[in-house]
Amino acid sequence: MAVTSGLGEYLRARRRLVRPGEVGLPEGERRRVPGLRREEVALLAGISTEYYLRLEQGRDRHPSDQILDCLAEALRLDAEASAYLHDLARPAPRGRRPAHPEQVADSVRNLIANWTTTPAYVHGRTGDVLAANRAAVALSPHFAPGSNTLRAAFLEPEMRVFYRDWDEMTAKVVPYLRSVVGAHADDPRLIGLIEELSRGSERFRTLWARHDVRHRTSGLTRLLHPEVGPLDLRYEKLGLSVAGQMLITYHADPGSESERRLRLQATPARRPL
Repeated sequence: MAVTSGLGEYLRARRRLVRPGEVGLPEGERRRVPGLRREEVALLAGISTEYYLRLEQGRDRHPSDQILDCLAEALRLDAEASAYLHDLARPAPRGRRPAHPEQVADSVRNLIANWTTTPAYVHGRTGDVLAANRAAVALSPHFAPGSNTLRAAFLEPEMRVFYRDWDEMTAKVVPYLRSVVGAHADDPRLIGLIEELSRGSERFRTLWARHDVRHRTSGLTRLLHPEVGPLDLRYEKLGLSVAGQMLITYHADPGSESERRLRLQATPARRPL
């Protein structure tokens, strides 16, 4: 399965998600496929059906920003999905990939190392864990440097137990991956990762086919730690100065049972990272 089939496939997937009644069109007649017809999208966007057909078929890959905005409005895309649409039409210039591994600034490593009871780790664009503190590794060995959070989420069976909200969690990470792919569709690491996940996980294939795009930077996750039991933790995703690197932190509500358990699981002595 390809990382992305480009602008045309995204347009096709999104128009099938829009009901005619949502955009003021009659829904009474039977339709062979769900969603809007091509000519209906063209009408709503103010372009010719022939031109829209060229876009879906990949015969025209570079529509103007104005046309993209009109298509986004016709397909009822939110801000993130609209930005992704623009990314597909304006991919990042193909350049040399760095030969050396991604590096995390020493200042960031020192910062998270001082958070003794706050699990924190840094991952790169493809979900590779680049740095982590002891509390993060105590929370899950899959948060240790060298792991890949996306690969673990879909291919490691124990993660279905660790994440009590596994269905909800996976439904969030795939739209995030979509948002990354838009401007970096030629990244061989992304291509390899998406192909691996597509082969190994039916859940991933289902979510990937939805073409959802969303990057959640905060929220609540429900975990089950093998030693201290259930944990209800809030997470924050913070972008770092290096493109593609994200700092992930977990914390519990003050005074909660989860806070007590989080401190407990971070207490035992661990080997140096």
